[in-house]
Amino acid sequence: MDSVYLVVTLGAVIAGFVQGLSGFAFGLVAMSFWAWVLDPRLAAALAVFGALVGQVLAAITVRRGFDLGRLLPFVIGGLFGIPLGVALLPRLDMDWFKAILGALLVIWCPAMLYAKNLPKISAGGRAADAAVGMAGGVLGGIGGFTGTLPTLWCTLRGLDKDAQRAIIQNFNLSMLLVTMGTYLASGIVTRAMLPMFAIVAAAMLVPVLLGAKLYIGISEARFRQIVLGLLTASGVALLASAVPRLLERVA
Repeated sequence: MDSVYLVVTLGAVIAGFVQGLSGFAFGLVAMSFWAWVLDPRLAAALAVFGALVGQVLAAITVRRGFDLGRLLPFVIGGLFGIPLGVALLPRLDMDWFKAILGALLVIWCPAMLYAKNLPKISAGGRAADAAVGMAGGVLGGIGGFTGTLPTLWCTLRGLDKDAQRAIIQNFNLSMLLVTMGTYLASGIVTRAMLPMFAIVAAAMLVPVLLGAKLYIGISEARFRQIVLGLLTASGVALLASAVPRLLERVA
């Protein structure tokens, strides 16, 4: 049992630092540790709780670039998307879903990273932002991938690092609040989980603040590299979890 606490703590420390630095990706990093030692339901609840705590701390610490008018279309779209994702969940083949999304990220994000002169997407305005927010909400309802598409979209929009972080940070905060409320209302979060919640909150506190402090000093180019690198890692993780299962089904 001691080793479980150690793994939970280590995952929270590293994931907290990454979230403080980038504004997202707590669940991606933490689950790479927790998925091996925790029950899936407990791991999911801890990932949502940790991400929510990290977003609150980061939102308090880093407030640059906030623009309510720019954020609202994403949030409104996301709130409509979450119940759609929850409704789709029982009907989806999750292995194929993860494989397709993972392949998209693994191919597209490195291409964006190395093709520095890709044209910025300026068409669509707030309607396109709302559509991407809805897609993010759907992915959040399906599997907790709320920030993936909005983060990629903001990069394609060519937003500066403060504007991009403000959108993703506050979008994820809104979606996580809804998700955690759903978990509480449905009984997914139980009293027995509370000690683990306390461990995660304590372990990630300082790393989140350190990551947020480091963020302030990094350049636009470095931030873009971090974001696209994390999205690529997310795609690799999705493929690693889905491809072996698909190969087993073929065999």
